Amino acid sequence: MITGSMVALVTPMTPSGDIDWPGLKTLVDFHLQEGTHAIVAVGTTGESATLSVSEHCMVIKHVVDQVNGAIPVIAGTGANSTHEAIELTESARVAGVDACLLVTPYYNKPTQEGLYQFHKLIAESVAIPQILYNVPGRTACDMANSTVDQLASIDNIIGIKDATGDLQRGKELIEMTSDRIAIYSGDDPTAMGLMLAGGKGDISVTANVAPKLMAQMCEAALAGDADTATQLNDQLMPLHEKLFVESNPIPVKWALHKMGMITDGIRLPLTVFSEPSQPVLTQAMQQSGIIE
Repeated sequence: MITGSMVALVTPMTPSGDIDWPGLKTLVDFHLQEGTHAIVAVGTTGESATLSVSEHCMVIKHVVDQVNGAIPVIAGTGANSTHEAIELTESARVAGVDACLLVTPYYNKPTQEGLYQFHKLIAESVAIPQILYNVPGRTACDMANSTVDQLASIDNIIGIKDATGDLQRGKELIEMTSDRIAIYSGDDPTAMGLMLAGGKGDISVTANVAPKLMAQMCEAALAGDADTATQLNDQLMPLHEKLFVESNPIPVKWALHKMGMITDGIRLPLTVFSEPSQPVLTQAMQQSGIIE
């Protein structure tokens, strides 16, 4: 089982919007050094929606090759085209990832039966561990806990990233399915609470800029050390909140640029972090101790 702090890695880009391959290497090295427990490549935070299929596959391959088995690599391979999701998942399997993360099919607005059949077909088509990903705030598609319960009986569906931010709903999901799959948080502000309730980790935006603190917080929460986890989470909370003052990954890419890790490239329709929002995030970075 993959557990702990799993960074939803940004995809660094040049100011012209090309993928910054040296910047990607820098970020992967950073996480290997700072104790991140797993890397999620080309998820929402990795701008999967604006990468071509070939770029998507190349980023995943670069991360797998560089990590070289040191920690697990999870590939974002979801799409609202079933054929494309299968193609991306198979490509990631060939590249050597440890698992794939499959978002609910956005825009299509399927029924719960459609969601079940979609994920069932991908699981049956590609022999690799798969993690469901429910983020209705971005997809306009909400996977009910009862549908997750059905899918949890499929052997190679091993977990779900619950990015609803609804802690009570997450706890109910743990009660229903944790004997068969791992429940991961996809919402940094509520991740500690979910882990203390039995969740197995956090697929985190905050971990991009504070990997060591996030790893330590997750370790404490998974060990049931609520006092230590709370202390660390309180330090991280300004980042949890302010990294979303504009659409993700706009703020986190700017924060990494401010830290000197990457350039400030991002692809349309996303734009570079606006100047009026920058002091708010700078203050949060200072409060959390990641910059002076």
